[in-house]
Amino acid sequence: MRTILGPDFFDRKTLVVSKELIGKYLVRMMPDPSTKLGVKPVGFMITETEGYFGFNDQASKARHGKTPGNLPMYAEAGTIYVYFTYGMHWMLNIVTEKEEFPAAVLIRGVEFSPAVRKKGVRLGLAARSAPFFRTAGLHLNGPAKLTKFLKIDKKLNTKKLGRASGLWVEDRGVKINPRHIKRAPRVGIAYAGSYAKKPWRFVYVQK
Repeated sequence: MRTILGPDFFDRKTLVVSKELIGKYLVRMMPDPSTKLGVKPVGFMITETEGYFGFNDQASKARHGKTPGNLPMYAEAGTIYVYFTYGMHWMLNIVTEKEEFPAAVLIRGVEFSPAVRKKGVRLGLAARSAPFFRTAGLHLNGPAKLTKFLKIDKKLNTKKLGRASGLWVEDRGVKINPRHIKRAPRVGIAYAGSYAKKPWRFVYVQK
C-alpha cells in the first residue's frame, strides 16, 4: 500500500524526520511517451539525508537569519526548498517543524527501485541515467546528481510536496532495520565549526 506523506509527517523534529525518510520513496513525474499525458510518476527509495535546523546551526542556510534566499525554510512543513550552490548545482530540501522555525532535510541520495531499472528503456531513463549507472551503480549518490536526473530546479522552490507540484514522498511499507541506518557528520561544511561534526546525516547501509 502506498501512502503520500503530508505536512503532519514533516511537522516533527528534523532529525526524526531525516532518519525516518530513509526507506521512503521520493516520487517524481517524469516523461513517458507511452502514457496519455506523456508523464508518469517514478519512485526512488531515499537512502541518504541530512538535517539542518534552528537558529544556531552554523551549517544551515538560516545561520545569518531570515533572508529572501532562505525564506522557504520558515514556511509550512512539507514545503519544497531548492537552492543553488557552487554556481552549478541545485539542492533539494524538504521543510520540517513549525512555521517560522528554520529547518529542513536535504535529500542527498536515492536508489533506483527494481521497477525503474526494469522499465528504464521504455521510460526513456536508460540514456539519461547511463553516466550515473557507470559511476554510482544503482544509486544517485549525491544531491547534485539527484536534482540533475530528476530535473529539479528553482521552479519547484516554495511549492508544496504533492501531485500538483509533480514531486512528493510516499511510504510504501519498506521497513529498514535501524542497524542499517548509519549516522555520520554532514558533508561539505568544514566552515561550520563544531557543527561540522554533528552526526546529523543518515545513510542506508545494506551490509
